[in-house]
Amino acid sequence: MYPLPTRTDGPRRHPGRAAAAAALVGLAFACSPSGGADGDAPRSFGLSRADQASGTQALLQAVSAVSPQVVWVSGHEGTWGRTLDGGGTWVTSVMAGADSLQFRDVDAFDERTAYLMSAGAGALSRIYKTVDGGASWELQFLNEHPDGFLDCMSFWDQDRGLAYGDSVDGVLFVLRTEDGGENWTLVEGDSLPLAQEGEGGFAASGSCVDTAPGGAAWIATGNADVARVLRTEDYGLTWSVAEVPVDGGPGGGLTTVGFPDGHWGFALGGIIGNDTVRSRNVAASGDGGRTWLEGGRLAMTGPVYGAALVPDLPLPTVFAVGPGGADWSPDGGRTWRSADPRTFWAVAFASQEAGWAVGPEGRITRFGFQTGGG
Repeated sequence: MYPLPTRTDGPRRHPGRAAAAAALVGLAFACSPSGGADGDAPRSFGLSRADQASGTQALLQAVSAVSPQVVWVSGHEGTWGRTLDGGGTWVTSVMAGADSLQFRDVDAFDERTAYLMSAGAGALSRIYKTVDGGASWELQFLNEHPDGFLDCMSFWDQDRGLAYGDSVDGVLFVLRTEDGGENWTLVEGDSLPLAQEGEGGFAASGSCVDTAPGGAAWIATGNADVARVLRTEDYGLTWSVAEVPVDGGPGGGLTTVGFPDGHWGFALGGIIGNDTVRSRNVAASGDGGRTWLEGGRLAMTGPVYGAALVPDLPLPTVFAVGPGGADWSPDGGRTWRSADPRTFWAVAFASQEAGWAVGPEGRITRFGFQTGGG
């Protein structure tokens, strides 16, 4: 979709099945541990935070955490980077001949293999791949439609993946690859739900698509009257859709979606460009995205750009970032606490103690949770 505002300051119906889903989500919300006031961590967790030197001043808009040691980032001015030691040392670079591109998504598999997606109108939307740690990049897809605009991508494995963009000529735009990106094919319109007027996505954090083993995937949509999540179970060949109870409309809807186990998941967003209000921008599902319930209000104001599950913790802990800061929820999105007041665009966790959030002026901050802390 249209470029998001750049800030430089710190800051998946059967009635019975639907009822069961509501019970599952309600149970997740009800399992909140008792904690203190907003901004205070429950006694069962200790939250750590450490800024890291990225070596760039470019706006960083996406992050892919392969492991606690290997992490890739990407951003504006053709910038990408990686660390092989958990962020102790970052090496960032500008792709040759691509300094006008905004790399708003990066998906990595190891220290050598990664995909980059740039967002922008027409030919500014592209997909690149490296298999040599960024020493060279292969252009795999270049958008030829002047109204096309890529928003995000996700992969089941190194061969099979999806990319999503704003609707074109009234048809939802979903790309598939089954050969490691050598060929990207457009999903035909009769395999997709009808698009709402203006429906697309937000190229905010590279997390508006999520994939799960067995061919399941979810796409978070926005900029239409109703916020929705698209869902597939066959590697993107056919799709269904569900409405999500967050605020929609022009500039509103979902920016990020995640299904850590393929059944329980979250979707967040808000009103893009309005950083001072709290809107309905959190939802959760207990049935793979078929039905959704509204979540709790964030501690920070404004929209969410990206979110991620913090793995390995005893309760579903979600970490969300946006122009208003970074928040975390220890109960699947029911209650929220502040982690950092500064602006971030994307977040990813490799383990409970190894998460990274990125943002303006090359900002990279490592976050971690230690059980038993206070």
